[in-house]
Amino acid sequence: MQNRTVYLKCERNAEVTKQDVYLSDVATVKCSDSALCARLKAVKVHHFGKNDVRRCVICTLKLIDLMEKECGDIIVQVVGEPDVLVEWVSVDKHKGWQQWLKAAMVCLVSFFGTAFTIMAYHNDVGINEVFTEVYRMVMNEEPQGLNVLEVSYSVGLAAGIIVFFNHVGGRRLTKDPTPIEVSIRQYEEDVDKALIAQAGREGKEIS
Repeated sequence: MQNRTVYLKCERNAEVTKQDVYLSDVATVKCSDSALCARLKAVKVHHFGKNDVRRCVICTLKLIDLMEKECGDIIVQVVGEPDVLVEWVSVDKHKGWQQWLKAAMVCLVSFFGTAFTIMAYHNDVGINEVFTEVYRMVMNEEPQGLNVLEVSYSVGLAAGIIVFFNHVGGRRLTKDPTPIEVSIRQYEEDVDKALIAQAGREGKEIS
């Protein structure tokens, strides 16, 4: 019987909500034979015990070995990551008051922290003296209270922040990812790479 080709694509990071981890949870499997594909997706690759660490690294070679044990007449072509970081997460469908309190605290800290940073910067550079001097040079008179420079600067500062972070409330200005999203994705990739490398050095990789 001719060997059938199966394509295996693993992501670098996968989250599961159950203790039993199946091949379909950590990888994408493609094959011309739909029955074979469904059979391979149902292969169990790991089990998280209640007292086990909720994170593990599974080598692609281990997945190939399990697939070949399930179906011996296949040729596995790997097109994804060589290792996959699997994390068992608990999903709480009912968000309690702790979640809302945590969100409120983060919002308050972010708001007052940003406001303090902007005020400290303005105080360091002497922004009020700069506005006063520019107004005196242009208008040839002393500013009385709030002037057009301060209003324009405040509006421009807010507009610049909105354009830079690409958000107005819950809406995006463009489809491009925001700088924060890019930084978070880069941070997640660095953490995943570090965890995978650490598991390999400590011999905790499942292979």
